[in-house]
Amino acid sequence: MTTYEDILVEQRDATLVITIDRPEAGNKFRQQTCLELFAALQSFRLDPSLRVAVLTGSGDKFFCIGGEHDPMTALDQSQVLPIIDVYQAIDTIPKPIIAAVNGFAVGGGQVLQTVCDLSIAAESAVFRQVGPMVGSFDAGYGSWYLEDTIGRKRAKEMWFLNSKYSAAQALEMGLVNEVVPAEHLLDRALEVAALIATRSPLAIGALKAAFSARHNGVSGQARMAHDQQLTLYLATQEAHELSTSFSERREPDPGRFWS
Repeated sequence: MTTYEDILVEQRDATLVITIDRPEAGNKFRQQTCLELFAALQSFRLDPSLRVAVLTGSGDKFFCIGGEHDPMTALDQSQVLPIIDVYQAIDTIPKPIIAAVNGFAVGGGQVLQTVCDLSIAAESAVFRQVGPMVGSFDAGYGSWYLEDTIGRKRAKEMWFLNSKYSAAQALEMGLVNEVVPAEHLLDRALEVAALIATRSPLAIGALKAAFSARHNGVSGQARMAHDQQLTLYLATQEAHELSTSFSERREPDPGRFWS
């Protein structure tokens, strides 16, 4: 099996466990992480011995807290994080992918668990969208699929208010399917995966295609919003001030960009 730098990959019977392994960085995805996740997902798709994948984060604090980038270099297209490729792969691969949310799922990490077919969360998991606080946004998968999952008003609430939601709240909202004690998270995800692996692969694949068909346009919208609009926005003073003030734990200076 391929050795990666940013992720860990392990086969458990008919299930592939993919772990983002950057706990010191909150399991943020950088360009290398995205490329490795995409490669692992494509290998999963093509391997007939694998029926289900489980996606999780390393450690017990972070599932994934989003993307790692330098806002002031974002105009360089080579710096665009290829995370849309990962979202699209998760959405279109005709095999189920389960998010085992072991900690904070924030920003792009929250989008990552949303696009997975099922989500099982540890009791300690926390869910949050922070884009407007830190000078970022997701106007594709992170909005369309979130609306499908929890409803229009709740989705706008998550994006506009940037509140934190506990695992229990996420379950009540329909953001996740199940909540379990942290020490049982991976075992439960593997148990669910093993059950799904007994189902018809053709039927499962057809159902995944049916669920995503109504949003065939989301990939184009997501690429336009992420690769073009967001890339330009990340290089603005507004994005820079929001990102910097958030990192420095201070209130942003609205006079610099809200005039």
